[in-house]
Amino acid sequence: MRPDHSFAAAPFCRGLNVRWSGSRGGYCRLRSAAEIPFSVPVPPRGSVAMELSDANLQTLTEYLKKTLDPDPAIRRPAEKFLESVEGNQNYPLLLLTLLEKAQDNVIKVCASVTFKNYIKRNWRIVEDEPNKICEADRAAIKANIVHLMLSSPEQIQKQLSDAISIIGREDFPQKWPDLLTEMVNRFQSGDFHVINGVLRTAHSLFKRYRHEFKSNELWTEIKLVLDAFALPLTNLFKATIELCSTHANDASALRILFSSLILISKLFYSLNFQDLPEFFEDNMETWMNNFHTLLTLDNKLLQTDDEEEAGLLELLKSQICDNAALYAQKYDEEFQRHLPRFVTAVWNLLVTTGQEVKYDLLVSNAIQFLASVCERPHYKNLFEDQNTLTSICEKVIVPNMEFRAADEEAFEDNSEEYIRRDLEGSDIDTRRRAACDLVRGLCKFFEGPVTGIFSGYVNSMLQEYAKNPSVNWKHKDAAIYLVTSLASKAQTQKHGITQANELVNLTEFFVNHILPDLKAANVNEFPVLKADGIKYIMIFRNQVPKEHLLVSIPLLISHLQAESTVVHTYAAHALERMFTMRGPNNAALFTAAEIAPFVEILLTNLFKALTLPGSSENEYIMKAIMRSFSLLREAIIPYIPTLITQLTQKLLAVSKNPSKPHFNHYMFEAICLSIRITCKANPAAVVNFEEALFLVFTEILQNDVQEFIPYVFQVMSLLLETHKNDIPSSYMALFPHLLQPVLWERTGNIPALVRLLQAFLERGSNTIASAAADKIPGLLGVFQKLIASKANDHQGFYLLNSIIEHMPPESVDQYRKQIFILLFQRLQNSKTTKFIKSFLVFINLYCIKYGALALQEIFDGIQPKMFGMVLEKIIIPEIQKVSGNVEKKICAVGITKLLTECPPMMDTEYTKLWTPLLQSLIGLFELPEDNTIPDEEHFIDIEDTPGYQTAFSQLAFAGKKEHDPVGQMVNNPRIHLAQSLHKLSTACPGRVPSMVSTSLNAEALQYLQGYLQAASVTLL
Repeated sequence: MRPDHSFAAAPFCRGLNVRWSGSRGGYCRLRSAAEIPFSVPVPPRGSVAMELSDANLQTLTEYLKKTLDPDPAIRRPAEKFLESVEGNQNYPLLLLTLLEKAQDNVIKVCASVTFKNYIKRNWRIVEDEPNKICEADRAAIKANIVHLMLSSPEQIQKQLSDAISIIGREDFPQKWPDLLTEMVNRFQSGDFHVINGVLRTAHSLFKRYRHEFKSNELWTEIKLVLDAFALPLTNLFKATIELCSTHANDASALRILFSSLILISKLFYSLNFQDLPEFFEDNMETWMNNFHTLLTLDNKLLQTDDEEEAGLLELLKSQICDNAALYAQKYDEEFQRHLPRFVTAVWNLLVTTGQEVKYDLLVSNAIQFLASVCERPHYKNLFEDQNTLTSICEKVIVPNMEFRAADEEAFEDNSEEYIRRDLEGSDIDTRRRAACDLVRGLCKFFEGPVTGIFSGYVNSMLQEYAKNPSVNWKHKDAAIYLVTSLASKAQTQKHGITQANELVNLTEFFVNHILPDLKAANVNEFPVLKADGIKYIMIFRNQVPKEHLLVSIPLLISHLQAESTVVHTYAAHALERMFTMRGPNNAALFTAAEIAPFVEILLTNLFKALTLPGSSENEYIMKAIMRSFSLLREAIIPYIPTLITQLTQKLLAVSKNPSKPHFNHYMFEAICLSIRITCKANPAAVVNFEEALFLVFTEILQNDVQEFIPYVFQVMSLLLETHKNDIPSSYMALFPHLLQPVLWERTGNIPALVRLLQAFLERGSNTIASAAADKIPGLLGVFQKLIASKANDHQGFYLLNSIIEHMPPESVDQYRKQIFILLFQRLQNSKTTKFIKSFLVFINLYCIKYGALALQEIFDGIQPKMFGMVLEKIIIPEIQKVSGNVEKKICAVGITKLLTECPPMMDTEYTKLWTPLLQSLIGLFELPEDNTIPDEEHFIDIEDTPGYQTAFSQLAFAGKKEHDPVGQMVNNPRIHLAQSLHKLSTACPGRVPSMVSTSLNAEALQYLQGYLQAASVTLL
């Protein structure tokens, strides 16, 4: 760490010469004769130009090689070095030069990935932050990248294509108008390696149209793309199909041509997603006739022997099914005449396609097409015949719900992927998920007949299982899946099934067919059926009565010991979901008392599960640990010494190479819960936690483990806030290092760092003022940096509010004027709603802390009559925008002080603002919050309640308790206003009633009289 690079190394604020220059747009306008420097000795990014020399290329090659080394001791320093030079001019051009000149293909691929990641991190220009890539490099990249991408091998072409799409997302079309022309012109080359490169890039560029929100800007861009691209794409489509006929017997030519057709079909989907373009509507015959031909095409040369990997023909047909489903869902009127033949083609496809894994995507998309059709009311007639329904159930749904050998292999050998697909909904492309969606679609209009047909299948499958369970267990698996599909009408990740098919008796099925499997003594027998049973509990937890769920809790705990990764993961997930369930009055469905008999075995088995092969960083288990702590609270205190030791060991292990973000997050949450629960009962125990954690935290900070640093700061904040007396010396030793600019350059650190500095100020302001007086300019330097950024200005206010509230006044005196000048300059240069809300809270907190007269004097000391302008142009018109109970209370008490404790408000030209200010305060109490945002600000992320509180907290269980700085002083701000007005009227008899009665509107006057009555006072 380099303390000389702290914010305190330079004066907080200097060279000020500010004068009033009238108003513009209703706000104070200030001009500064000199900029306020944020003087920190850190070289700006991009300040050094790297030569495009052979020596630099050689150096870069060496470091890229080291980034591929499996040894972290070699790899990490190389990654750090590349990160340290990526701000230099010509760095990206050196990477692109390597792609042309390097002899070693591995280095070329590595350079292309590094370049893409560099573009991903740095290309976007963030407002208020320095441009991370100089304009010369940007221009050179855009001038060369398309040609380089098209002349590169496919592996590198894909990386550069992704880079182009990232650049295009920011710069196309305004800053890169010739990109489209350059790409379309390459269609004329006739070289399909080049053409496929263009198509791949276009797909990468246009696929975002599938999930962008509708806007005029988006329509304009899509129209521009369609005008330039739709006709050449259609001509290329027709020409490629003709070439397929010409080269029907040439396998290598067909492979290239079908690769093109897949990309063309993907582009068709993207360009048609938002709305039906006029061009494609006019050319629908061309596209749909050819799509139908391709869907029914079979060419032996395109068939693959591989049972796992989908071939080009399958991938193309899959995309065509997607395209047809899109038209059936969104443009059914225009597509209606084409639909019947597509339904026939898809049906034939489904009944003739085998069970091999390579057909999974095709079958899934084909079924999804049928599902999208059967949900539309005017296609109902296609499915209403009982024979048709039976045929669909028998020939499409049931075969595709069977548990295949490939599924069994994934269950056993690739459990992480299996869980991801099955639990997290990424099974969107699986046969089972598609079949399930088709069941749901059919049930929309034919719930009775479909339930009847499937009930017969379920019964016969269960009978087959009962004959010989060890051989026929897959029949029961399919039966459970069928019941789940039938019963699930609506589902969410958070709540499981929210709407169920009333024709299916879920509790009866649970008691008769699920519980027996889970009660079996051997947790390792029939692992797939165990996983099915646990998943059933998880999905239908809101439909199965509580008493049955309670019976299942010890069973789930015992399944945490199962050898199968899927089984013990599902058990952990099911427990975690059940522990979050809510009963009447939104109280937890399960109480700590109900789970108390199982506490020891639950905690033991959860931590043991983390030692099972494949689960050392299992996020579901860690989340279940966190949720168990949260539910059980005081019941876990006896086990905390052991638990925190295990958590600390785990933290140390994963900090060497953090790879599972969710696991890491839940682990820190569990640590925070341990601290909260224990220290609530015994605050002195905080020392034990510090002893356990600080060694690991020191290692994380010294090794600069970026993923963990924001977490460490939040846990340290929690520990520091737990101390009741002065800050321990171990924390004070860290304090100077928290002011290093390098820490503040990473935006992810900022909320956690601000929170930690607030904890320092809250617990040790006197220590900081005396022992580290030179650090006050450093703190204000941090504030100065944050306040300059639209993204982080609210964080600057959180810090400033803490300085004002907690620091001894004499330690801040010399800086007060500069603070206000900074705020006015930001207001002048870049006012936003978020900034104004925070500014209002701050000036009212200042008023409470230092007095109304002090606020008036500091404003007028900056510029004559500024106090009146702030009242008239900011406080009175904008106070209604303040949100958050604590923030509103601060403003109410501050404005009350301005009204009743500021003599100039009663006997100068400011008097004319007294009644409007009172009116605006009553409005703050009684009128709805003004949450309008100016049009030009809609792109800014506005926090829910920026102002006094640090609303952001990455770790829920490290969250700051709501702190009310005026709580002890004022309980009810309305009563406080009435009492303060009464006191003022006693000092100035007759004036207050006169001002109130002549200028306050009738509604506000009525509210005010209500406050006076409630306070039992009158105005004299």
